[in-house]
Amino acid sequence: QVQLVESGGGSVQAGGSLRLSCAVFGNTAGLKSLGWFRQAPGKEREGVAVIDNDGRTFYADFVKGRFAISQNNAENALYLQLNNLKPEDTAMYYCAATTLITPWPLRRSGYNNWGQGTQVTVSS
Repeated sequence: QVQLVESGGGSVQAGGSLRLSCAVFGNTAGLKSLGWFRQAPGKEREGVAVIDNDGRTFYADFVKGRFAISQNNAENALYLQLNNLKPEDTAMYYCAATTLITPWPLRRSGYNNWGQGTQVTVSS
């Protein structure tokens, strides 16, 4: 069991950038993947970007090169750089971690640890 604390959300205009951070507390030895998910009002929570413990990254199609996931193992931190933001990127962004091996890294069902979320709002 780990605790995840997100930060870095905010309000920006379309085309702007934000950097989300996730601090990971607890026993990280058994983690297989870390990732970012998002949920807009009235919509399902969806995977945005994931990095596994081999350093492989996975991105949702809608990212299209605009976002970048990274981690700092020494500091137990996960990051998501958001560039060229669009109004449709407005959502609560959640950090997630899993001790499970999942064949579908961007599916929320494979994750068993969640943060409280950080809000990203993009205005046109």
